[in-house]
Amino acid sequence: MSEEEMRDENLRDDYSLQGAEPRAVTDKARRQGPVARLDGTWTVLGHAEAQAVARNPQVFSSAVSRFLQLPNGLDGLEHWQFRSLIDRYLTPTIVAELNPMFIDIASETLRWGEEDVVTHQADAIELGATFSVRAMTGWLGWPQELEERLVAWVRSNNAASPEDLAQTTAVAEEFDEIIREVVEPRLADESIQDVTARLVHDTSLGRRLEFGEIVSILRNWTGGDLSSMALCIGVVVQGLAENPAVQERIHGGVSDLELEAMIDEFLRMDSPFVSNRRVATCPVTLAGQDIGEGEQVNINWTSANRDERAFSDPDAFEPYHLARNLVWGAGPHECPGRDLSMAELRAFTRALVQTWVVTPTVAGAVRATYPLGGYISVPVELTRR
Repeated sequence: MSEEEMRDENLRDDYSLQGAEPRAVTDKARRQGPVARLDGTWTVLGHAEAQAVARNPQVFSSAVSRFLQLPNGLDGLEHWQFRSLIDRYLTPTIVAELNPMFIDIASETLRWGEEDVVTHQADAIELGATFSVRAMTGWLGWPQELEERLVAWVRSNNAASPEDLAQTTAVAEEFDEIIREVVEPRLADESIQDVTARLVHDTSLGRRLEFGEIVSILRNWTGGDLSSMALCIGVVVQGLAENPAVQERIHGGVSDLELEAMIDEFLRMDSPFVSNRRVATCPVTLAGQDIGEGEQVNINWTSANRDERAFSDPDAFEPYHLARNLVWGAGPHECPGRDLSMAELRAFTRALVQTWVVTPTVAGAVRATYPLGGYISVPVELTRR
């Protein structure tokens, strides 16, 4: 069989994610094998295979974008240098110091109306967007006047279609302009003291960061976090609405570790973090599939976290899955903001169940389609305890 015929054979079961709910496509494709062609691209669907790719940056490089993406668009020493710089802003001690602020913001976000109002209709995605913006601006020291503009940006970013280049470009440029408005005063005035100012004047690399590097790091800290946090909260709230027993257990008091295991399990079952790209640096065989040098390889975390070989029933809520959960990635590019994000999710979840009982509405949640996972709308009814 010629090379062309072999490629045609490999493409015979080519699945498409475009316009689909990711789980529906990847659950089906994974049954044909842990590595498949989705939209003409090699896609890693299996749990073990996802880890193998993520933990081998020498063979599967993260340098896949023409845009500067710090730190996860780098490999090797460059990645280590920028990752070390960023990790210093996200240490366990720093996150612990932020906990009280996140708790206050979560309580305030979920406190509205009169005390005698027994029920309230709300959309968890909207609540998540408001909370995430307030938490992020509080952490980074950004002015409160940006809140409304940032919440609007989260809506626009979640609604932007990847096929509409003009729309996605406009959304990206709007966010870069917001970052520019925050960074420029701190470049000009060293008396401003906050996390953003610390980054602007950081010299831990032996030099000051270039403007583009500052923008890239802040875009990763903020743009990705805002949309991701709103989507995560949507998944968690929907999970709570469908599992009243879990709500009551949290309301009765659980440790941070148990609560994190519950949150991570909701996200494993229905992950909003669909995929990351890699590129093969040399010819390689993965799960019986021959991948050529320079070919793109997508790690599909949504599928890997539902692989029946790792989770006998992917739809069963079993928090002891924590050690196998790949929601936050794996290997050297594992999400650096995991602890910060989890502190925010803990604060929001506790504030929610302390005051409200969450139940689904008749309308029901609206699922997101690729490249997003989870939901784009989670209407719920909140009944005061």
